Amino acid sequence: MSRVIVSLVAFVALLLGPASVAAAAERSAGAVYTLTNTAANAVIAYDRSASGALTWSGTFTTGGSGGPLGSQGAVVTSDDGRWLYAVDSGSNDIAVFRITKDGLVWSDRIASAGAQPVSVTTSHDLVYVVNAASASIAGFRSEDGKLSPIVGSIRTFAGNGAAQIQFSPSGRALVVTEKTTSTLDVFVLGKDDAAGPATSYPSSGTTPFGFAFGRHGDLVVSEAAGAAPLSAASSYEISKDGTLTAISKSIPTTQAAACWVAVTKDGRYAFTANAASDSISTFSVDEDGALTLVFAQAAHLTGAHTTDMALTKNSEFLYANDGATHMISAFRVGADGTLTRLAGVTIPVGASGLAAQ
Repeated sequence: MSRVIVSLVAFVALLLGPASVAAAAERSAGAVYTLTNTAANAVIAYDRSASGALTWSGTFTTGGSGGPLGSQGAVVTSDDGRWLYAVDSGSNDIAVFRITKDGLVWSDRIASAGAQPVSVTTSHDLVYVVNAASASIAGFRSEDGKLSPIVGSIRTFAGNGAAQIQFSPSGRALVVTEKTTSTLDVFVLGKDDAAGPATSYPSSGTTPFGFAFGRHGDLVVSEAAGAAPLSAASSYEISKDGTLTAISKSIPTTQAAACWVAVTKDGRYAFTANAASDSISTFSVDEDGALTLVFAQAAHLTGAHTTDMALTKNSEFLYANDGATHMISAFRVGADGTLTRLAGVTIPVGASGLAAQ
């Protein structure tokens, strides 16, 4: 059987020619997504080649409208790569798309059960959203691309200025960052997948914003004003019962306005996008979750004012949504946490959110 497969591959290569086979492999490496965040909101999809290059592949209407964001996680993909979820902040709903080799196929749109959804997260068949204006979260169950509300899942929290919601690696807890009150909220899911009440923890530093979980379950959070007058990053351990315990407290980036965070798949490095310094910083993360600043400016993006950031699933490439220059910048991630600049692509004015596969 193996000889038959090899022969078939050889025949296809002979028929198409080496260049065509190589080109097909380049086109099939992955994708990057952002939102137009306009009155007629849409997801813009870019094919990602094996070398990290991006090529526009389509713009897909959500059916809703964009609005104020200032968040991380406005558009996300499922772990299995089959589904994409996007917030319609202006019309208070969530759009669902099926991811296919030919692009996105619209599947569903449902009310977010609150006002101004800014961030969405998914784990297996569960989807949760945080609504910034109503200071609330709501949960949904996804079945073949259709969302249905989870009874009892709507929970409020005391603060405001929500920036992100994300599942813990176990899928049994949710974390929300609150910029205005410098608070981290944790919601533990019950057996019915409904979130329990919020347990609030003071952030180590001021203005917690974006965050990401590492391989060992540690939580890395950016603090836009965590080392006044500059910014910082902190790390926390999250226990099975949702308790947060600080590991590294407000480690300075030496840059201004660290807002977005990405952590490599192996958990060794964390990146912060520093909007006011037009830079990206690299932190090393040890096995206990402790942070050490490695490169204050692993990348400098003149005039970029980055508004989101995302790593590919294999962490080979890092992409940044540069709001002021209307670009998606691309970088190859080195084994030592260095970033090598690659060619980027132009995006529409106002495009927000970023997800990568």
